[in-house]
Amino acid sequence: MAYSQPHSRVSVLSTSSHSSSVEHLSPTASTTRFSLPSIPATPGAPAYPRPAGVRPNIYDRNLNKTRITEVSGAAFTFLFSEVVQYTQKRVSGINDLERRLNTLGYRIGARVLELMAWRAEAASKAPKREIRFLPALMSIHTQVWRAVFGKPADAIEKSVENADEYMIIDNDPLVERYISVPKDMSTLSCSSFTAGIVEAVLDGLGFPARVTAHNTPMAQFPSRTTILIKLEKSVLEREEVFKG
Repeated sequence: MAYSQPHSRVSVLSTSSHSSSVEHLSPTASTTRFSLPSIPATPGAPAYPRPAGVRPNIYDRNLNKTRITEVSGAAFTFLFSEVVQYTQKRVSGINDLERRLNTLGYRIGARVLELMAWRAEAASKAPKREIRFLPALMSIHTQVWRAVFGKPADAIEKSVENADEYMIIDNDPLVERYISVPKDMSTLSCSSFTAGIVEAVLDGLGFPARVTAHNTPMAQFPSRTTILIKLEKSVLEREEVFKG
């Protein structure tokens, strides 16, 4: 299977995490004037009482409950379309646009992996971490795809020519569903955003790879996309050790 030349690699050097700290101040002189009544702690309840009639915000939701936190496909596609248009006005070409979409996806993928790991630890007394590549790839194909796009990917393929290349096939990518690409940008793949998500998850699991997106349309699937995973040599060497 022939693919177009992938764009230059983008390395995310660091991801900054924002943390907040609350400093509790107390008056120098202890008097009943400054004392606050204690609030009994209730599991799952917010730290501060909410005024009557105020709806809970997103920060009060339980991260383990996924049914009520799903986002509609229309809202997601509208937002992603705006992201593509905003980015397109600030790049010099197709390669630059794909690179920026890949970087945005990488940031999302790192957070998706963190959330899924947290949920796994909360739901299981003995959560396990995959140390073999194929089980990790299957997890991305099913669990990660379902968490991000609401459904698993359609297929996984392995290159018969290169031992370090694997492919995830999505016949109808959500990120491509409502994107109209001009003829002069026919090689553009907005699924570079998805490739960034996959690359971040693989990096976080300890399987460094270069991940790119390629348009591979078929008659019945005009938006069919192949996510090409090219593993680093260290991953293949470690797999050989496990086989032995």
